[in-house]
Amino acid sequence: MKRGLAPTVVILGPQRFGPTLGEAVRALGVQGRIATVTAGWQERESEDQELRDHLGGDAHNLVLHQRAEEVFRDDPELGAAYRTRQVRLRHLQDFYRIRLDHAREAALVISARAADPAMLADERKASIEDIRALDARHLDVCRRIQTEFEDRWKSFERPAVARHRKELKRILRGSAALAIAGGHVAVLLNRLRMFGVAELLDGHPVFAWSAGAMAVAERVVLFHDDPPYGTGFEEVLDVGLGLCRGVVPLPHPNARLRLSDPDRVAMFAQRFAPAMCLAMPGGSRITQDRAGWSDAHGVTRLEPTGELTQLEQLEHRAEGAA
Repeated sequence: MKRGLAPTVVILGPQRFGPTLGEAVRALGVQGRIATVTAGWQERESEDQELRDHLGGDAHNLVLHQRAEEVFRDDPELGAAYRTRQVRLRHLQDFYRIRLDHAREAALVISARAADPAMLADERKASIEDIRALDARHLDVCRRIQTEFEDRWKSFERPAVARHRKELKRILRGSAALAIAGGHVAVLLNRLRMFGVAELLDGHPVFAWSAGAMAVAERVVLFHDDPPYGTGFEEVLDVGLGLCRGVVPLPHPNARLRLSDPDRVAMFAQRFAPAMCLAMPGGSRITQDRAGWSDAHGVTRLEPTGELTQLEQLEHRAEGAA
């Protein structure tokens, strides 16, 4: 399936208490109407007045959550198939999580053992590789489920979806950029994928934050070192839109990550290498264009050594460069 170009993607920190979207839009020289996606807010999708005000009123909400509900109403057969697929994906996530819990426990036990340093380093590396293999298999199965669904249902060609896609294409053509807000990341990703928003882009700059930042990456990673219930360990949720590459955005790091623990930082960074794991607190931003990543403000990179690097002076570099 052909995908339009999104040559510039700006990843922002959370916007709720200190919005910086307008500043980022101006810094990129974008002028004109901004198309917005707030589908992650679900039923509150249309409660976007603060976002509109922040953008000077020149915004057009794509209302993807509302459009999805209309699709399910107008095409109940597709709606039933979609719900069946989501149940399958939830079961897949459960099975993956069970295996991940065992691999995590093994990694923790091994890392606490006393042994020859070189041997222990090799075993710790093997633990990370086991977890990486689980992640890779999970993403492969997610891709297969998505591909099988599209091959079977060809949802973009069904009238209930095609009608909305035609309208969305028109709105995007009249917009200078696309802004993707946060909320429930699975719902947001599903709605963006349902209408093929990534495929409708044609050179539009993309601004994304919180769950939106997670959704536009190559893979969606859920994380919380100290959740209010259960044990904390990051898990891969699904394949992302892939609008930006080589990065794992980590919004709300101060509340969700133990950045003062070098072992946790090292394990996180090693697991997702060579992608950069980027802590994105409020007020932060980083830009990717065709030359690579640049214009970092308030962004912290998690290093495989367990150290933290501030990227204030990050220079442009080609994607895939070390």
